[in-house]
Amino acid sequence: MRKFLTSLPVLLLIGVIAGLLVGQVANENVMKVIVSLKFIMGQIIMFCVPLIIIACIAPSITELGAGASKMLKVAVLIAYVSSLGAALFSMFAGYGLIPHLSIVTSPDGLKALPPVIFELNIPPVMSVMSALVLSVLIGLGAAWTRAETVISVLKEFQKIILQIVAKVMVPLLPFFIALTFCTLSYEGSITKQFPVFVEVIVIVMIGHYIWLTLLYSIGGLYSKSNPLDVIRHYGPAYITAVGTMSSAATLGVALSCAKKAKPLRSDMVNFGIPLFANIHLCGSVLTEVFFVMTISKILYGTVPSLGTMVLFCVLLGIFAIGAPGVPGGTVMASLGIIIGVLGFDETGTALMLTIFALQDSFGTACNVTGDGALTMILTGYANKHGIQEQK
Repeated sequence: MRKFLTSLPVLLLIGVIAGLLVGQVANENVMKVIVSLKFIMGQIIMFCVPLIIIACIAPSITELGAGASKMLKVAVLIAYVSSLGAALFSMFAGYGLIPHLSIVTSPDGLKALPPVIFELNIPPVMSVMSALVLSVLIGLGAAWTRAETVISVLKEFQKIILQIVAKVMVPLLPFFIALTFCTLSYEGSITKQFPVFVEVIVIVMIGHYIWLTLLYSIGGLYSKSNPLDVIRHYGPAYITAVGTMSSAATLGVALSCAKKAKPLRSDMVNFGIPLFANIHLCGSVLTEVFFVMTISKILYGTVPSLGTMVLFCVLLGIFAIGAPGVPGGTVMASLGIIIGVLGFDETGTALMLTIFALQDSFGTACNVTGDGALTMILTGYANKHGIQEQK
């Protein structure tokens, strides 16, 4: 019970509620302090973003480049296609549905926030786009040259940054979220938009089930097997993923479920399920695309253009491959393109982190369950190309 109460979604939910309540009763002097604290925390979080990008993306590229066998290339390709397809599906759904949601882009009667009384500027070591390009080039260069020392340093750097995330950013996040919602509540905008967030969460959950249906239908047709013989074993993995919010933490249960499915070859299960747990994040990607479009409409008055969203989806599919299979891994790895491509500020980023974390368990469950469909495709590919089963 204590572990549940101290989990990140619960703490974020407490932060949201506390922020909403304080914002309704706070006076201008209290808000001056809150706005100042929010500014400082936002500076710390934005400082960490380029470091997180490099730590997530570069080591993952070196690992994929160093051991790219034929089956690995196929697995990475279908994982990317699934994530990109989920992103584009969500994007078109967003263009079709978001204009019909009850979003007030410029609510009347909003209060003005008081000025910051104390500023502590902490500029990042580089821009987010520079970090994105640097991480890709270093990862590719190290993989091509097999620079073992650099690869080792990148892996150690990843461990360091993930510890900073775990011990600095994650504990700071509930307070930052509370302060952000306090300012939004004080202005009056969030109370007018709250029903929209509930609608959006329901929409993306429906989207998860539609995408899983499509994935398993494709897997069944390609492997010439019944997808129901696979998905009917995935109940324990789905429930575990909802509880852990981590593909990596659900790996043991997912392996057990997949091994019970007769259409899946044992060697493909042993190879595919652990790999897809780290590189296949279709549910998280689908969720993130719809959320960023909704938040952009709420905060900035417009949905990003089609060209901008297509670029975002293409990059998001790539960075999802490098995202760690931990709670919030997808949105953490993609903070760079949320800020650099979509132009989100601290408030937009905070809203994105919050609403994503509150439903992250269902996105993770979609990721894990979708791995079974991709393993069906791997099994079909191995059988069609005469790859002998490894006992």
